[in-house]
Amino acid sequence: MCRLPMSLCAAGLALLAAPPAAVALVQVDRGLAGVRLGNSRAEVRAALGPPASSASGRNPFGRFVRYRFAGGITVLFQGGEQVTSVTTTGRGDRTARGVGVGSSEVSVRRLVRGVTCESTGGVRSCHTGRFEPGQRITDFAIRGGRVNRLTIGIVID
Repeated sequence: MCRLPMSLCAAGLALLAAPPAAVALVQVDRGLAGVRLGNSRAEVRAALGPPASSASGRNPFGRFVRYRFAGGITVLFQGGEQVTSVTTTGRGDRTARGVGVGSSEVSVRRLVRGVTCESTGGVRSCHTGRFEPGQRITDFAIRGGRVNRLTIGIVID
């Protein structure tokens, strides 16, 4: 029996019944925000709802379809029907250890296993894996010492 005022007892029970907060929306080398590399368009819509906008066309790698969602999430289907990359510029998606857009490069180095940080052509990046065709990578784009974009993808070329 609860010996506190009824409102406090009810609040405590509500907290116990609530589902745990979502953690680790970024899965390094796999996906983010419920979207995984290799998902179909239908699976992406089931995870995120209808896109705020979409576009299709051709680029140097062939045909593509791009979905944009609220929260800074962009999903790319390059050359087919499966997700080849998912990007976020929003601060809501984080790894299990709390790394995401807005994190310092120092935090990325310390908290993301197997990451390599380097500058190429004036662009700073910390990434997992190798930039070789078919490889899965997670790329933390760095500007001013902080992550400003996070991309998980399959290297095309």
